[in-house]
Amino acid sequence: MSKVGIIGAGAWGTALACAMKRAGNEVIIYAHEKETADAINSKHINITFLPEITLDSSIRATNSLEKATKADAVLLVSPSQYFRKSCEMLAGIWRQGVPAIICTKGIETQTSSLMSEIVRETMPLVRVAILSGPTFAMEVADDLPTAMTLATDDETLGKLLMEVMTTKHFRIYRSRDVIGAQIGGAVKNVIAIACGIVKGRGFGENSRAAIVTRGLAEMVRLGVAKGARPETLSGLAGTGDLILTCSSTQSRNFSLGCELGSGDTLENIMKKRVSVAEGVFSAPSVVSLAQKIGVEVPICSAVNDIISNRVGIEVAISNLLARPLKEETI
Repeated sequence: MSKVGIIGAGAWGTALACAMKRAGNEVIIYAHEKETADAINSKHINITFLPEITLDSSIRATNSLEKATKADAVLLVSPSQYFRKSCEMLAGIWRQGVPAIICTKGIETQTSSLMSEIVRETMPLVRVAILSGPTFAMEVADDLPTAMTLATDDETLGKLLMEVMTTKHFRIYRSRDVIGAQIGGAVKNVIAIACGIVKGRGFGENSRAAIVTRGLAEMVRLGVAKGARPETLSGLAGTGDLILTCSSTQSRNFSLGCELGSGDTLENIMKKRVSVAEGVFSAPSVVSLAQKIGVEVPICSAVNDIISNRVGIEVAISNLLARPLKEETI
């Protein structure tokens, strides 16, 4: 048995705590909110973020980052726009030799940095892995069959983590493509908002299929330009995550897009939500990164224009449909 620390007690961090416990690990999870930690310890439930699931009574929560990082491996699940701050706080207390498994999907808005780049800037000696793929927190917490990609350029670490994390219903596939696993996880959230808008507008399944397909092309273009392998984006961390996120209202990003498409404002939608819809923050980050490396991402750009209130939905859709006709390529 290993001890696994988890930084971030949102729905996804809590679901991962369930999965890591089922894998036979001792689990401790860091919660920013005292009431969340207290509820997990006393009632074995995350009332705020995953109230439907009763947690194993041995999963412990803490408000101490130092306690949460006294582990054999630490999962980082902070929201992408707070990720750097979390890493800066962790840098002074991180134990030598402990790997960081990044479970956050997104790109930093101010710098266009991937989460792995932030870890390497703030904690340069820490070994890094990426855990990504098609997952809804509720289903992982409920022990429904799930497959994910674990990406690391350290083969020995990758093999070890596979053994530590895999269960009967939580299957890990190993990859060395750290960049591809992250690009897939960031871009799919933006495309999911676009698919939700299409759904909310009542444009039908043909339109949604077109958005998913051309959105995948944007994901691959951006990933390859950044240094990813195209086959990674055809796998769980790319296509798999895209299919899941773009097809169900369980997806926070898809459901947000549905509400936007139905006429609600982003401000009103965000006020009603507790959990983060990462696509709202990833849209400007993806577009900024694409501009820096010279890649066209018209769907992501349209979503960014909509959530930034630069154009209305009808104008954004008209602009996409008016793009020059061309050969279908990636």
